[in-house]
Amino acid sequence: MATTLRRVRLDDLDEIYNISLVTGDAGKDATSLHGDGKLIGHIYSAPYVTLSPETAFVAEDAQGVAGYIVGVYDTLAFQAELERDWWPTLRSAYPDPEGDPELWNADEKRISAIHHPSSAPSAIIEAFPAHIHMNLLSRLRGQGMGTKLLDLWLSQARDAGVKSVHLGASATNSAGIGFWASRGFTRLGPPLVEPSERTVWFGQTL
Repeated sequence: MATTLRRVRLDDLDEIYNISLVTGDAGKDATSLHGDGKLIGHIYSAPYVTLSPETAFVAEDAQGVAGYIVGVYDTLAFQAELERDWWPTLRSAYPDPEGDPELWNADEKRISAIHHPSSAPSAIIEAFPAHIHMNLLSRLRGQGMGTKLLDLWLSQARDAGVKSVHLGASATNSAGIGFWASRGFTRLGPPLVEPSERTVWFGQTL
């Protein structure tokens, strides 16, 4: 079976949670860091599959779903939807960690992010209102599948009238930073955003 691209289905969710975990350490496997393997997906992929499946796509090969791209056209509206329809249930299931954040383990840091979600700086959201997340399993990398998934998402976004899109990459994910820089995304800096040790922000006008 050749790798095919298609719109996400709800029954892809388990595989997408897994991809989020095994790419969750700046593109590397985060399984050993987490006691709860769903926490990364709760934040970065599952809400899109659940709340905005029309803007989520997967790459599927003979072994199953091996990559995804998710995103939304209106970041601020989606953040409001998360507050209403996504975070409350998770916040009930995962108590907000207490104590010194410097002493938290990886699970506690993710749980804190559920209670106190972060987002791109407001100036970036204003200039680039749409945003995306994309991850591929290692078996799909180097085959152009990331580019194909990205092109599919951007094509749909253009057809919907989207003018610009942003994303954040881990500052330690050199391969990811190189990929986005080679696919028409501009690395964003002052005055939109101050340099960060954790996140490299990118934007593209469509």
